[in-house]
Amino acid sequence: MAQLWGGRFTKDTDQRVYEFNASIGFDRRLFHQDIEGSMAHVSMLTRQGILTEDEGKRIAEGLQGIRRDVEAGRLEISEKYEDIHSFVEAVLTERIGDAGKKLHTGRSRNDQVALDMRLYTRYRVTETARLLEELLDTILGTMAENTETYMPGFTHLQKAQPTTLAHHYGAYFEMFRRDRLRMTDIYERMNYCPLGAGALAGTTYPLDREYVAAALKFAGPTMNSMDSVSDRDYLIEYLAALATVMMHLSRFCEEIILWNSNEYRFVEIDDAYSTGSSIMPQKKNPDIAELIRGKTGRVYGALMSLLTTMKGLPLAYNKDMQEDKEMAFDAMDTVADCLSLFAGMLRTMKFNKERMAESAMSGFTNATDAADYLVGKGVPFRDAHGIVGRLVLYCIEKNTSIDKLSLEELRKISDKFEEDIFDAVSLKTCVERRLTAGGPGPAVMNKTIRMYRDWLDQVKRESF
Repeated sequence: MAQLWGGRFTKDTDQRVYEFNASIGFDRRLFHQDIEGSMAHVSMLTRQGILTEDEGKRIAEGLQGIRRDVEAGRLEISEKYEDIHSFVEAVLTERIGDAGKKLHTGRSRNDQVALDMRLYTRYRVTETARLLEELLDTILGTMAENTETYMPGFTHLQKAQPTTLAHHYGAYFEMFRRDRLRMTDIYERMNYCPLGAGALAGTTYPLDREYVAAALKFAGPTMNSMDSVSDRDYLIEYLAALATVMMHLSRFCEEIILWNSNEYRFVEIDDAYSTGSSIMPQKKNPDIAELIRGKTGRVYGALMSLLTTMKGLPLAYNKDMQEDKEMAFDAMDTVADCLSLFAGMLRTMKFNKERMAESAMSGFTNATDAADYLVGKGVPFRDAHGIVGRLVLYCIEKNTSIDKLSLEELRKISDKFEEDIFDAVSLKTCVERRLTAGGPGPAVMNKTIRMYRDWLDQVKRESF
């Protein structure tokens, strides 16, 4: 078929070259954005007197008809066209005649695709923000119910100090809260309209770029036409944020996989989010958590792909930039699926609270509190550290724990121990006494949870 740019050429493009060059197989998902951008462009052209009122009306009605027919399944986006822009313009011209050829007045495919991609990415940024809010809601609900659910805290995957499930989940709330804040930052930075930049140097037509920007709900037009058509920073920034989201999901999944194991038995994943084995009937595998962990790599790959594509490109537009779409679309879809499924898995997961508390007591997580107890009795911390180290060694040799020793045994190691040591090293005391900001003490955690709730409610009210 004839190309939009065919006048300069004396023979048809080689079919393999055409197929290699075409993008409609993946940019067809920009259809709604292409129609939306064209509607705003036509409205502006009519307002500026570049098109007559009749031409503007016919083009607008034609575009609306194409949108209705595609949405209703009466019109198929055919791959005989090079890209989504060619499809829309060709069908429009078929339907309304030569007036359809005026749709492209005052714009280039360079600024057109820049607009479509920016509109589409803006939509996906808002989608990611909503999904993060749903996940944060889920995490916060679990926190509110588990401020006194004791569990071991770990460093180096070894038991370190006692904490609570609310405190542990709070660490992930902070991670995903930062992710949500990044969506706001990205939205605000990217929310400028490139349409009107033309191929790279604007146009001689008296376009009203501010009008188009306002019609499409942008903060304003972009300020340099060369940068407008060659900028993909906003997409790189978004992919970097998605990669960070996936990193956080992957870390959480790794812990859930461990907690779900027979060795930990902290949680049971709901049947709806588990699978079995084809040969071992006893198995209940955490496949969703494992798949999310695995899919992190493909999102990282999309980011690295676009960074590599952009790193050597001179100004302004280059065909290399067509490669910004396929992997980016895949990354956006992947993160949306992962966030939705992960939130569902968390909501249905059950906790073995007795097992978690038992585990917290069995790994000397209260050793630091025993040392702090001695400091309270006047022992220098470094000496207290050594005393409790010997105490732990004694417990290991006796296959017991600090709280199960008799006072007589404790006093053989230090005469500073009194009857109140047993209360000092109880899980309840160990946790409740940690009252510094950000700590796990229930009083602190309840205050933090209220702050989180207020923040999340405010974020939900403040739409992009």
